[in-house]
Parts: sequence; C-alpha cells; structure tokens
Amino acid sequence: MEVITMMRVFAAVARRGSFTAAAASMSLPRSSVSTAVRDLEAHLGARLLNRTTRQVSLTADGALYLEKCRQLLAELDDMREMFRPAAAISGGLRIDAPTRIGRLVIAPALPAFLTRHPALDLYLTVADRQIDLARDGVDCAIRVGDLKDSRLGARRLCEVDMLTCASPAYLERHGAPRSVRDLSDHYAINYAASPERHASKFDFQTKDGVMKIAMRARVSVNNAETYIACAEAGLGVIQVPAYDVEEQLASGSLIEILPEARPVPEPLSLVFPQPGKQSARLRAFIEWATPLLRGRLSSKK
Repeated sequence: MEVITMMRVFAAVARRGSFTAAAASMSLPRSSVSTAVRDLEAHLGARLLNRTTRQVSLTADGALYLEKCRQLLAELDDMREMFRPAAAISGGLRIDAPTRIGRLVIAPALPAFLTRHPALDLYLTVADRQIDLARDGVDCAIRVGDLKDSRLGARRLCEVDMLTCASPAYLERHGAPRSVRDLSDHYAINYAASPERHASKFDFQTKDGVMKIAMRARVSVNNAETYIACAEAGLGVIQVPAYDVEEQLASGSLIEILPEARPVPEPLSLVFPQPGKQSARLRAFIEWATPLLRGRLSSKK
C-alpha cells in the first residue's frame, strides 16, 4: 500500500477512534486497515496509536504526525480539485456547529447543498462547547460570540439578537421585572459549556450603557436544548439568541422580558483551522452557508 494511502487510513482511524469504524467508512477489510497502520508505523519508526481491547488513542508522536498528515492530505486534495469543475467537487468535509444551529438551520437545508455537490460527503458535529479545530480535524466551525483564538482564520457574517426570557409559570410565581435592577430578586439558569467554566453575568443595554447583573441560580446546564427546557419548566430566567426561541415565543411557552433593555448582540462567524487556506470543498460550503446563516440568523434580516 502506498504511503499516502496509509496516511489516509491512519487519519480515518484517528478520527473514528476505531479500526472497525475506519474500515467501514473506507469500505476496506478491518485487517487491511490494521496492516496499513502497522506498516506506516514501521515506515516512520514510531508508534502512532495506543491499542487496547476497547479503544484506540493517539500517542504523543501520533498526535504530532496526525496534524502534519491532515495538512498534507488537504494540500493533495486541493491540487486534485484545481482542475475539476465545481460540479465535480468531491471528498469529505467536517463541519462543527452549535446544537440549535445544526438542528434548526443547517440540517433542514443540507439536501440542497448535497444535491448541488453529489460527490461530496459531509460530517456534521453539533456541540455546545468550543473544540480544537486542528486536533479534531474540523474544516469549518460556526461560532456565536467573540473569538478568542487569534490563530484561527475567520469570516464574520453578522450579528445575532439576544433576548431575555422566562416562562409564564415563572413570571406568575415571581412577578415580571419592571426594570433591570428588579432582576436581583429573580433566579437565573446558569449556562456553562464545560464544568470548568463559570457562568457569565447577564448583560443589558440601557440608556446608561451596558449593565451586568449577577443573579441567583439553582440550576446550571451545559447544553442549549436543556437550557431552554429548564426555562420552559419555570426554573428561571435565560438569555439566549433570538433564533433559539422562535418556536417557544410563538407558542407562548416563553415570554421575552425587558425588551427595552436587550442584551448586546453577539457576532456570528465561520472559523477555520488555518487563515487563508481553503479547499474547494470548503469554499463551496462557505458560498452556500453564508447567505443561509445571514438570512436565518442576522439581527438585520
């Protein structure tokens, strides 16, 4: 087996965390996948994977090699696509999105994108946490909020309206706040994407500038779906992107409070592992996703 093919097999095993899953994704016998990785390790003189009966994980050398391997394979794919028409774009593309954007915006629109590019395979991960794009082999991530990693390439698309909401049952028990300062007597639902991250204070735009309010909370969650569900259950007040609660506002299960003092809008961006390096597959996704996301999520739609 050629070295380039062995590299593709190794990258697939690393991505799937399993020889069996990698074999299935590449339509190869499991024995061929195992042999390819073993031969690649022999070729390099380094152990790339730790193998146990239950899982496969990268060694330190494997993690370093995987990053370079993905870069080289992406370059080779780009060179191949230079001479193909747009309709012939092929290969795999890994996209990461927040849970609600993935479910409400991307997934329903995907049939049109895949029909336009029938030889393209897309792997969509949805999670309400920040990931390492390079380590996880992600080509593009959709992000809401300020970007903190300056190493990433980014395209800012628009701003997203934020709302403060609570359920009718909660407001009946605690009363509707008449001003931002009234919230000191209310409960919030804390949102933290990981256990190590503390929930932020709520912010509000007022005539005196942006006010940050700390509220009591008895419930903390790390998932947008659960965050909204807890608000519908009457457990407290939430601040959430407007697109996340369109259905709840329409049905009346949530009510916007303090609309005259909405939170500061959040930026919506597409981010990439490397600035300026975009494959034809990625460019096709950006061309499709940009008007879709702006039209569906922008505060100025």
